Amino acid sequence: MPNAILSVDGQGRIAGFETATDVDRRAGVEFYNGILVPGLVNAHTHLELSYLRGRIAPGGGFAAFAADMHAVRGGATPAGREAAARFCDARMRAEGVVAAGDVCNGATTFGLKAHSAIRYHNFIEVSGMTAVSAAEASRLAAQARAGGLAAGVTPHSAYALRDGLFRDTVAADAAGTSPLSIHFMESRAERELYDGGGPLAAWYARNGWTVDFAGYGSPAGRIAACIPPDRPVLLVHATFATGEDVDRMADHFGDRATWVLCPRSNRHIESALPPVQMLRRKGVRIALGTDSLASNADLSLVEEMKQLPDVPLDELLAWATASGAAALGMEDALGRFGAGMSPGVTLIEGIDWRTRTLTPQASSRRIV
Repeated sequence: MPNAILSVDGQGRIAGFETATDVDRRAGVEFYNGILVPGLVNAHTHLELSYLRGRIAPGGGFAAFAADMHAVRGGATPAGREAAARFCDARMRAEGVVAAGDVCNGATTFGLKAHSAIRYHNFIEVSGMTAVSAAEASRLAAQARAGGLAAGVTPHSAYALRDGLFRDTVAADAAGTSPLSIHFMESRAERELYDGGGPLAAWYARNGWTVDFAGYGSPAGRIAACIPPDRPVLLVHATFATGEDVDRMADHFGDRATWVLCPRSNRHIESALPPVQMLRRKGVRIALGTDSLASNADLSLVEEMKQLPDVPLDELLAWATASGAAALGMEDALGRFGAGMSPGVTLIEGIDWRTRTLTPQASSRRIV
């Protein structure tokens, strides 16, 4: 809506909106040169890894990234980890983020989230070919919920868990309603593993780990076979997803699947971008995430949008707001301006109004 006036009451609720030709001369109206959007939703991040900023060199490929992560993870004090996470939480809030899908491997961030202005859904991750149970993840999810946080257990990916544990992790939520967040087709090695080749297969063989899930044929085949079709799922990264993968997921999950793109992380790890135009042509729901500071410089969603200049700005803004809210099951409260709702108000500045694109200087900040 050009020349729009958005009315917000003292509690941050949307009271209404209208258009006016004299918007900059109305009494009691604050004027902004930019676009006002609902609060942003970061659909995929790892807040607890914020202490890893700048620790892993870019461009080495997925296998090198995984090895580097193993080497540097844990290299900070608990206080240092919490301080880094607290800084990033405050920075996201200042940039207009109101909700986030956050992957957790421990309880490091639970305390700060309990008092954060950001609404988090905590994806408690089960990962590792040597893992034998989802019990610890279930305990952490229960701890998070006891502290007033939304939380559920999720498998890390379709390549990092043995078959039985993958199924047990999916079934850990007895109600079967909590969304799952799965790293999907982040590397070529993920598909190659199912064919018995590639760097992941070589790594597993060196460690004596048996791949007991290759019979599913592909990561998409495994997900479709092991996750009920009525389960909400976030398919994160999709850097090397094919049209066949997308069709398989759409046939199985329908509109309960969200494809979460983290382009700067993909550039950092694999020097690649996801097949954005193909996903758009398929008409699937797309949301945006930042991944962690292990593979990114910051947690800015506007910087992610700048990586996708061929996507119309209106679509990018929807991906960063309404789509993310729907993916996390928060669409009733967040992601759109509706009378009586409190979705937050974020200002996107630095717009080239002639081309309706983001300039290199574009940024976001919280207004309400």
